Amino acid sequence: MSASGGGTAIIAAFLANLGIALAKFVAWFFSGSASMLAEAIHSVADSGNQLLLLWGGRQAKRSADREHPFGYGRERYVYAFVVAIILFSVGGLFSIYEGVDKLTHPHELDNVWVPLLVLVIAICLESFSLRTAVRESRPHRAQGESWFAFIRHAKAPELPVVLLEDVAALTGLMFALLGVGLSTLTHNPVFDAVGTLMIGTLLILVAITLGIETKSLLVGEGAGRRDLDAIVRAVQDGPEVQKLIHIKTLYLGPDELMVAAKLGFPRDKPLAAVAGDIDAVERRIRAAVPAARVIYLEPDVYRPGDDPAPPTEAFILKSED
Repeated sequence: MSASGGGTAIIAAFLANLGIALAKFVAWFFSGSASMLAEAIHSVADSGNQLLLLWGGRQAKRSADREHPFGYGRERYVYAFVVAIILFSVGGLFSIYEGVDKLTHPHELDNVWVPLLVLVIAICLESFSLRTAVRESRPHRAQGESWFAFIRHAKAPELPVVLLEDVAALTGLMFALLGVGLSTLTHNPVFDAVGTLMIGTLLILVAITLGIETKSLLVGEGAGRRDLDAIVRAVQDGPEVQKLIHIKTLYLGPDELMVAAKLGFPRDKPLAAVAGDIDAVERRIRAAVPAARVIYLEPDVYRPGDDPAPPTEAFILKSED
């Protein structure tokens, strides 16, 4: 997995969630807390999700072949989408089911010190996992970009997934701590059931957010405004091209951007000179945006007056805000 895949953050999250899941199951067994069972299932789902992300990163490294001439980079998007489905079904819906069951069949909690201790330890471990994810994400976040914008616009799905999972896990632990704590103080198990419902609702919201963002990547996203502007400047900065007639971009994978453009050249320019000019433009594009690994530049004869619109207006308006 590439650096942008956040392998360290994924492994840290996997180890933390696996240990936390075992502790939560023990706490649920001795206390009967629905919140603890919901949190245990949540941690198991998260552990499986991290394995899926690692496997997707490995599958994406496969070389291009006849059936997939542009490679397998989008496998990472597929596995990230599967993660969203697992969070929704295994995590969210199961927690909702448990919460409703405990509301209709309430019972007192036993050995409440066990889940309380486990929750405090889990909060510390999840905080460490979130800290690792934040540290791994910082080099890939643009200067001045908010975390919300980073999650929305990141082309590598692993780091946003781990960030959202860790934030959801910490918030869910707070809900569980609140539910178990209030049930202990009031001797009313309804609070534990309500905490479980809150955990389930949180997981469903996170899953929907992940699904929406990952779907956009699966359908196919172009370069963001910053990279698109850099590519346009790389084309226009040299003396070779008279007119940038048309340009389109598409991410073939998180680390591989395809650029296709039609360039206008003088009608009397020799073919050998045009070929040399295209090579020079390609070098500038790759230098400006290293992710632009697949570049197709089509030469055309520039006819002044054929396209009265500014050369970049048509595609800039379609790029990411």
